[in-house]
Amino acid sequence: MKVLIAGGSGFLGTSLKGSLAKDGHEVFILTRRVSKERNKIQWNGRTAEGWGHLVNDMDAVVNLTGYGLEHWPWTKRQKQKFVDSRVLPGRALASAIQHAERRPRVFLQTSGVNFYGLHGEELADESTPPGKDFLAQLTVGAEDATKPVEEFGLRRVIVRNAVVLARNGGLFPLFTLAPRLFFGGKFGEGRQAMPWIHITDHINAMRFLLENENAHGPYNLISPQPTSNAEFMRAVTRALRRPYWFHIPKFLLRFVLGEMSVLLTEGRYSQPKRLIELGFRFQFGTLDEAMENLLIRTISATSGM
Repeated sequence: MKVLIAGGSGFLGTSLKGSLAKDGHEVFILTRRVSKERNKIQWNGRTAEGWGHLVNDMDAVVNLTGYGLEHWPWTKRQKQKFVDSRVLPGRALASAIQHAERRPRVFLQTSGVNFYGLHGEELADESTPPGKDFLAQLTVGAEDATKPVEEFGLRRVIVRNAVVLARNGGLFPLFTLAPRLFFGGKFGEGRQAMPWIHITDHINAMRFLLENENAHGPYNLISPQPTSNAEFMRAVTRALRRPYWFHIPKFLLRFVLGEMSVLLTEGRYSQPKRLIELGFRFQFGTLDEAMENLLIRTISATSGM
């Protein structure tokens, strides 16, 4: 299978590329960076100029584009960059597919579980309507940008990501930094949802959805174990053998981070209902299993050197 990954030079794209290549699939990367590698093609993320013809040879297209929400501060200009970095590349990909002589079979669009909003009484699943806050509408815009590919006959899959946990890369090293320095504790009240998924399950789920002809529409890529921020941080400190005591109040996070603080202090609980119904099985379905793999085994291996 030939796969084109837009935004594939980042943390998730590199992991997905490695998994696909290991099994003999040919992977091409659309990147803004200049590269001499044959399988890395430069684009501007806004048009199909110079690369659109590649779509004719692809079996699948994956859209991982999006400027990271961890970039601070969330000024008006910064928030517009979040929007443009998701909507404009999506439209460019849809345009390339529209004008292709031979179209791919499947299109995988990444989004986020923030789709469901920051608050809600019920456990959200893929049938839950979107929220009205900035983060929710950001995911709506990203998903809508590539919706036209369905009209062109492609099977479109939307993956709504939780925070992807990996030893190196992504946000997990930042979550473990304070506990490693003996300042581990909850953020805000600690009752808010902490959506997470192990990197192994995330990559396996994306491949599962790419290759399963029955997969279409939205899927939550999140652990089946609902986890609060307090539970998550307590598990981190326990795995690292550090104290759980230095809790950061909500007002302080708001004062330092501004609107960006909602990433730490707010969150709605979600579940991977459709993914499980389709037959996917998690390798790291519980927090203890994930921490055992990501932290405890790493510590044991280092101690044994």
